[in-house]
Amino acid sequence: MAEVKVKLQLPDADPGEVENRTIELCHQFPHGITDQVIQNEMPHIEAQQWAVAIDRLLSMGQLDLLRSNTGLLYRIKDSQNAGKMKGSDNQEKLVYQIIEDAGNKGIWSRDIRYKSNLPLTEINKILKNLESKKLIKAVKSVAASKKKVYMLYNLQPDQSVTGGAWYRLDQDFESEFVEVLNQQCFKFLQTKVELSMEDIEAILNTLIYDGKVEMTIIAAKEATVGSVDGHRKLYRAVNPIIPPTGLVRAPCGLCPVFDDCHEGGISPSNCIYMTERLEF
Repeated sequence: MAEVKVKLQLPDADPGEVENRTIELCHQFPHGITDQVIQNEMPHIEAQQWAVAIDRLLSMGQLDLLRSNTGLLYRIKDSQNAGKMKGSDNQEKLVYQIIEDAGNKGIWSRDIRYKSNLPLTEINKILKNLESKKLIKAVKSVAASKKKVYMLYNLQPDQSVTGGAWYRLDQDFESEFVEVLNQQCFKFLQTKVELSMEDIEAILNTLIYDGKVEMTIIAAKEATVGSVDGHRKLYRAVNPIIPPTGLVRAPCGLCPVFDDCHEGGISPSNCIYMTERLEF
């Protein structure tokens, strides 16, 4: 009697359950899941069924599709980025995700091409589009002045990209600035002068009188470095639209109590600002 083989056909799983389980796996593996992970975690689900679930989650913008050395990678989409990339196609989303993963060190267009497997012309088109939306920005790197790296628009470039304080915004080395600091540091070590906080503030006050610096006083905790009596002084350089006149350069031009200046009270004869200016 011939043997009869019967193949059992498992009932189709609920698409909603497959989608929910996929989302759970993405939360469990925040760096992304592969097709193999899905197969291992849902062995009873036919490949076609979870492929449909993945496509639906991608179309709804709940997942990001990435490429890795091991193949496709699915990762849960950040809710903030989902709003930014609304209306973008999958290729644009892929490039954006690659740039986001690069962080504040940025990524070359050549590496974007390698990771996305997209044509260079298509990548250049996507990069221009993302730049116009102010989602990404191009930054010149000190490592290669003729090349640019791309990073998210709101990121501060890493020091390895900008070169730190010794490079200008155009990434040229600040040789004169470094030389001045070099000489002043050497002179300071030679003289062995100990500068107090009052000495440094006196120098900063002259810059305030000259209209080159402005000071702001903010509230601060007692344990904060530089705070005195619950306050802290902040200084920043200012660039005047027109050169200041001689009167403005004098303490009187920027005096906070100018309207109260008169003989018998606050006057040039007992003004601490004028005294500091003349002594300097």
